[in-house]
Amino acid sequence: MTLDAVGLEVMGHAFASVAEEMGLVLIHSAVSPNIRERRDCSAALFDAAGEMIAQAAHIPVHLGALHESVAAVRALA
Repeated sequence: MTLDAVGLEVMGHAFASVAEEMGLVLIHSAVSPNIRERRDCSAALFDAAGEMIAQAAHIPVHLGALHESVAAVRALA
């Protein structure tokens, strides 16, 4: 699939919205006060190769660990 600049921007925002929604679902369904009240979490989308394609704007410090976690899970598969 080839995207022009507008299509690329639309897809980028769509993926970012999915990641943001993932984070909100995590926050609303969490039992832990750290996640539920402090929103101490992050969410991101990865492709099949383990590359991050979108992230939510919650707490970005976790995103470095997410990449390593995805790599570890992929190594088990």
